[in-house]
Amino acid sequence: MTGLPLPPVPEPYHLPFHYGALHNLGVDYLVDPEPVRALLAKRHPGLTAARFDGMACVSLNYQLYFAQYPGGGGITQEVEINIIAHPQFGEDRLPVLNYGQYARGYDQTKLLGIARLHVLCDNLLAIDAGTRLYAEPKYPGWFETVMPSLNAAAVRDRWSVSCRRAEAGPDGLRRDQEELFSLEADLVGLASEPVNNTPITGYGTDGEGRLLAGPLNVHQPYRYYALDDRTAGRVRLAVGSGGAGSGGERFGADEAGEAARDLGRLVADAPAAGVWTYQSAPVAAHNRPYYVR
Repeated sequence: MTGLPLPPVPEPYHLPFHYGALHNLGVDYLVDPEPVRALLAKRHPGLTAARFDGMACVSLNYQLYFAQYPGGGGITQEVEINIIAHPQFGEDRLPVLNYGQYARGYDQTKLLGIARLHVLCDNLLAIDAGTRLYAEPKYPGWFETVMPSLNAAAVRDRWSVSCRRAEAGPDGLRRDQEELFSLEADLVGLASEPVNNTPITGYGTDGEGRLLAGPLNVHQPYRYYALDDRTAGRVRLAVGSGGAGSGGERFGADEAGEAARDLGRLVADAPAAGVWTYQSAPVAAHNRPYYVR
């Protein structure tokens, strides 16, 4: 039998990785394909950027998730800056789709996936795991967020994510107050629909130039919000002053600064084309007390 070997699973990790809970906000932007093509060729030479009516798609993906381990639990936040792409050999196998069809999960070949350009994360163990298992370009960052929650009735269908600089230190994550970028989505009153768009294929390129793919299964539908000229303003992306334009010297040459610069250059002033959200259902509720006597 011929074929490729499976990528190794280094100790102490085990696959599949099971999420105990997941809260997720994604925003897609349809952008000029030429800068996307050039950056993708540099980062993932085995991939080709998808085209939707002639436009490329940059996707931001914020996650808050919980995982349970034999010795306890861990909470992680991260944000991915992705390009929707497919392997170069897969062009003839893909259906012809517009963006709305892609967002609704019409591509069941799952060759269309997320090519990770940058992943910023507040958990050093998750950074190590993502790098070693999935060849993610993953490095420290930290987040201030507001999101819908049953434990705060006043917060409904509004999301806010601020991604800030951090670095790994001997005692854990060292936080810096500098904001790299922020994302806000006010979805109050917008129509949404359930979509079955998983498994999501995540692409990485390892240090030897080998392309690998890791599917993520989410076990319930996402909520998809299609945006148009009237509603695109409900989503606001702000890149720190070092991230936009051709200079960006303020952010320096580190990976976090590069993430902000790439985001500013690729998205620029493009309006958001669509939003997708997922929030794990609660599994228990501690109810209001009452007086016994």
